[in-house]
Amino acid sequence: MSKPDFNTLSPSNIVAFLEDIFERRGGEEYLGEPVTMAEHMLQGATIAEQNGQREIIIVSALLHDVGHFTSEFGMFSMDDTEDKYHEDAGAEVLQDYFPTIVTDCVRYHVAAKRYLCATRPSYFDRLSDASIHSLNLQGGPMNDAEIQAFEQNPNLEDIIAVRFLDEAGKHANMKTPPFAHFAPMVQRIVDQHCGVA
Repeated sequence: MSKPDFNTLSPSNIVAFLEDIFERRGGEEYLGEPVTMAEHMLQGATIAEQNGQREIIIVSALLHDVGHFTSEFGMFSMDDTEDKYHEDAGAEVLQDYFPTIVTDCVRYHVAAKRYLCATRPSYFDRLSDASIHSLNLQGGPMNDAEIQAFEQNPNLEDIIAVRFLDEAGKHANMKTPPFAHFAPMVQRIVDQHCGVA
């Protein structure tokens, strides 16, 4: 899979670029879950919106797994024996257009799973089989040193919030609005960050 050409992106077309990815590739299987990639991310954003979360959390939930689409390493599968670091790929695509809260929620949503499994053992019980498989590839629960380092992130609370939305967005047949519903708020976040009047 070739990597998209990100040199043509700008604050004025990044949202259309992301919507195009959702439309073209959103129907792909999501890690053996009963939802597609797009359904998974749209569900997280919809749940956040229904719960009255801030727009920046809604947008972060919407985009948290975009690295599965943009990574040159391709999609995760249950047959994988190595991690593909989709969280880094996604954050790299977004970092020029979104504030740190968004990119941290994308870059560290995998670390948040490892953190929660280490600090709240009951969190492990809510993981799907696919999420447990990827957890094992991603290093398993954090050790004490990793926990201490992770807790220094100033956006920790928001990262954890998006992680919970990640786990929540796996319902078969849940009705959600399309990406277009969220596009105006995504554009607002971009414009605020990039200083577009």
